[in-house]
Amino acid sequence: MQKWKAILLVAAILVQSFYCPVMAREARFLETAAPVLDLSAKSAVVMEQESKEILFAKDKDKELAPASVTKIMSLLLIFEDLKQGKIKLTDTVTVSEHAASMGGSQVFLETGEKQQVQTLIKCVVISSANDAVVALAEHVCGSEEAFVSRMNKKARELGMKHTTFQNACGLDAKGHVTSAYDIALMTRELAQRYPEVFKYTKIWMDTIIHKTKKGEKEFGLSNTNKLIRQYHGCTGMKTGSTGKAGFCLSATATRNKIHMIAVVMGCESSKARIKDARILLDYGFSNCQRIHSETTRKEIGRIPVQKGQRSEVSCQEKVTADLIDIKTQKGKIVKKIKIDSVKAPVKKGQKIGEIQYSKGNIMIHKEKILAQETINKADFLTQIKKISTQYFLILSHFL
Repeated sequence: MQKWKAILLVAAILVQSFYCPVMAREARFLETAAPVLDLSAKSAVVMEQESKEILFAKDKDKELAPASVTKIMSLLLIFEDLKQGKIKLTDTVTVSEHAASMGGSQVFLETGEKQQVQTLIKCVVISSANDAVVALAEHVCGSEEAFVSRMNKKARELGMKHTTFQNACGLDAKGHVTSAYDIALMTRELAQRYPEVFKYTKIWMDTIIHKTKKGEKEFGLSNTNKLIRQYHGCTGMKTGSTGKAGFCLSATATRNKIHMIAVVMGCESSKARIKDARILLDYGFSNCQRIHSETTRKEIGRIPVQKGQRSEVSCQEKVTADLIDIKTQKGKIVKKIKIDSVKAPVKKGQKIGEIQYSKGNIMIHKEKILAQETINKADFLTQIKKISTQYFLILSHFL
């Protein structure tokens, strides 16, 4: 009987030597409580930027006119082209008759006027200039229509399911709609990918020089987003208002390395949108905290390696970013370790799995598990020798 047990154990070792995945620990999924906030906005969202977690939402998917908040998508495409080298900040843009004819908020560009890309970006971000954003759209894509097509394509890529753009500036137009959640998505994309935008969004007042056939004339710019002076940590982003849209705002703010995005749509006044945005941001910051804040490496242990000169490899978690705890989610943060089936050769620093941090039904963070050492592949004779050694060790235990 003992002999048969030994044989079965050896067979198990033989199977394990060729296949030995490490099973992951399951996370717990718990419901979250729905808060009640006193907002006048028709639609609203507050999102933690890094995790994309929605801490509060009011009719977040309701399709509404966004007014000049539209320009966040326009800026996203402009910064995308800047990064790809398709345009430069110092490029000269010649203002077309179409761009100069824009109504609403503007900096009164004239047909044929020449301005640099960086100057027009400043006009768009600070003064919400319709003429400037259309001039940029035409410079980038040849026409506003082609640029709008790109805007809608990017919206689909970002998962903005309740958005259709009809123009680059946000003037009221039939079918020109988006939602608070979709605005948060495009705001997050702009903030995450192109943080250089904050160089412009934090400017309170500035000037540009109109350069026309009549000569040069100074023109003052004043930031339409009053929240940057009224809320500690506010970093931007974009206001908007029309008769149809009411007063809208997508606001970004940072405190203690936590980045928040608050979106309000359909407010009755500028004061109302500021008030609602403050309520959302306060709620967001009061319900988030960082767990660790330094780039570190934490030991995990040793993981089995198939067909290696050594049977195990030491590994570690590479902590690259802070873990953000959303307090509104019930339950504790649960750590789930997922290890790949590891086969030699293994290189030092190679990703061999990941650690997922979950709370409720949301994955809030993940980090890579890296090999701490190199394990070369064993030749056939070495593998046979290792298996034989294990076999005789087990046999000696039972005989």
